Parts: sequence; C-alpha cells; structure tokens
Amino acid sequence: MNQLESFVYKKVKNNYIIKNAIRNIYQGFYDLMPNYDSKFCTQPIVLKNCFFGFHDLNPFSQDNKRILSNKLTIPLRMPTSNDVLEVGFWDGTNFGKWNKIGETKAWNYHKGCRLQWVDDTHCAYNIAEGNTLKSRITNIDTKESTTINWPVDTVSPNGLYATSFSYERLQQMMPGYGYVYKDEYSFLDEQKPSGTGLFLIDLKNNTRKMLLDLASIASISHEEDMDDAFHFVTHTEFSQDNRYIAFLHRWYKGVRRKTRLMVIDTNTNEIHVSPTTGMVSHYCWNSKNGIVAYCRVENIDSHVYFFDPTMRNYKRCAYPKLNSDGHHHFINDDEFVVDTYPDKYRHAKIYKVNITTDETSLLADVRSYKKFASPSIYKHWSCDLHPRCSADGKWLSFDSVFTGERSLCIMNIENNKDIQ
Repeated sequence: MNQLESFVYKKVKNNYIIKNAIRNIYQGFYDLMPNYDSKFCTQPIVLKNCFFGFHDLNPFSQDNKRILSNKLTIPLRMPTSNDVLEVGFWDGTNFGKWNKIGETKAWNYHKGCRLQWVDDTHCAYNIAEGNTLKSRITNIDTKESTTINWPVDTVSPNGLYATSFSYERLQQMMPGYGYVYKDEYSFLDEQKPSGTGLFLIDLKNNTRKMLLDLASIASISHEEDMDDAFHFVTHTEFSQDNRYIAFLHRWYKGVRRKTRLMVIDTNTNEIHVSPTTGMVSHYCWNSKNGIVAYCRVENIDSHVYFFDPTMRNYKRCAYPKLNSDGHHHFINDDEFVVDTYPDKYRHAKIYKVNITTDETSLLADVRSYKKFASPSIYKHWSCDLHPRCSADGKWLSFDSVFTGERSLCIMNIENNKDIQ
C-alpha cells in the first residue's frame, strides 16, 4: 500500500462497514482503467472448481504425492445447510487425479471444513449429522471413518488432540467463518459466558474439556473496552512441538472490532498475551516456537516476528516495504510466504520473506475479479490466496480466481526466481 492507502486503512480497519464501503468505491474507480495479466515465478497447476481454505494448515502429504482439497458443488453464493462440499485429495501426474473420500455440509469459503492431515493416512474434517456439528477422521486408503462428537479447528502435529470452540458463536460474530448450525454451547445472549470458550478434544478417547472459558479470557490483562463487548475465540493453532496453543481473542462492540493474540502453555497452564494494541489478524508458528503475525505493536501495523511464545521479544519483518495485511505460512524456520489482499487493480500478491535479512521475493501477482469481492459481511465469498507450503518448502499451494473460477493452484517454488 502507498502512504495514503496505508493511512486510510489504519483509520478504518476496525470498522468493517466503513472499510468495505471505501474499498468498493476505490476499486470501482480503477475497474475503469486498463489492467494487466497475472504473473508467477513458475507456471502453476490449476485445479478448477476446488479450494483448500485457510493458510494455517499444510494440505500436502509428507511425500508431496497427495494434496487435500475441497470440491465445490454449488455456484457462487453462500452455502446453506443443504449444500454439499466434496472432500478428497489430488494425486497422480501433475496432481491430475481426483480421489473423493467423503462429503460434508459443514463448510464455508474461507476455512472450508477444516480438512487437514492427522497422520500419513488419516485426515480430519468437520461434518453435520442432522443439525449437530461433529467431525470425522477418515483413512484415505480404506475409507474407514471414526466420528468425533464435536467439530475441530486444528489437530495437533502428533495427531492426538484438536482444538474446538462454538462455531455458532463464530458465525454470529464473523459471518462466513462459522457454520449455519446451532450448538448448545454458543451462549449468544451472553457477552463473555463461562460456559464456552476454547476446548481441547482428545481424539483417541473422543472426549472434550474446557481449556479456557470466555469470562476467564476477558479477565486476563483486562482492557476497559472489553466491558459491554461480545467475546469469542478463533484461529487456533498448535506449536509444532505440541506444547503451546495460540488463538485470537476477539471482542466486538457494534461495528468496532478488537483482537489480541494469546498463547496457553499446556504443560504449565501459563497464559501469554501479545503486546499488541487492538489489532491482530493472522499468524503462524515455525518449529522454533516463533510466531509471525500481522498486528499492531506500538501503534504500527506490520508483520511482526515474536521470538518465543511469551511474545516479549520481537522484530518487524520487511517493514515498511510490506505494510499490508496478509496470511502467513512458514517455508522453513527463517522464511515465510505471505499474501496481500486485492489492491486497487484487484491484484493480490504472494511474497517470500526472510525474517533475518528482511529480503523479499515476489512469487505471484494474481488478478481477482469483481464478482468474487464479498458484497457484505453476510455474503462473505471472497477468495483470499491463503498461501500454504509443503513441509520441505518445495511446493506452494494457494486458492485463486485468476481464471474466472475458484481454483486450487499448486506451484513449485524450489529455486524460484523473483518476478519483480
């Protein structure tokens, strides 16, 4: 973003109504101007009518021969409780063979059905049985499945546990990120209930316990504007050593939104709170238990690397060159990929960023189309790139609409060249 765009964005970011109105007017003017084609460091494989979803999960198998995917069965509109999403994986030459492993009616465009690997042969995803949200663990070779009594957000790297929360409460607070189903632990009439919050599921025993309730979360390093606000948790992620769980604590009052990043140590139950001032959007872990997040620290919005789970020590990454929001995924402990939202020309970009040197490389410059811009918070069908890397850092996957259709794209980034 240029300086003027950055100034305006910071002023309106926490008010989604004004932010979206200004975005639509600004991009609408540039829709009248000449545009340019998408660019890639290597030509991507494009799997049309498919997507994966959020940036915090790795869809590739350990041997990079399979990639998990969701396959659409409806046109561009918000899903209802009757709409089916196919779940499966692509393999074969250039990932050209589709393998369906199941279906679900619990999904959205941004986080999908939380399809993810549990181990080399099992994957987990959320389902709806009647009007009840649950999750399923399926052996992708035998198709044998086990049902878990609650929906999952993120499975631990060792495959033993999963985080969970009220998806009905999430849907109420962030339409398009939850599911269109009710649950008995949403407590929508309460601002900071003690009956819901962050849960931990034991996948082997199919049991669930509360890690932190919303009343307790709101009492930790309490801020004055948390009063008379509705609280919820979202965007949970385990550290790669399985010890820590990070999550976003959000509190909304009218159209004003605030967020902070929190980490719980499951060994000691110690809670760490980010030194942010009202805004954290996205984050991810590396194997050193470091966290990169787009957030506001000392009233500056930037990509910040926190060196450990306490989040006391940090540095800004590639600032001010990269000064806009995006979704991160680590390539290795020292480098991550991050996207941008569509700019005034409706182009979004993917960068590789080195934490130590602040060096950046442009991997993709991808055109979007106006019909995929969410017209309101209740029609949230936009397609973020959500870049995700294979474990060895050789492959990049992202969702895109540059062909005019929502598609899962796969790109080899080994020995890539900067396309700037």
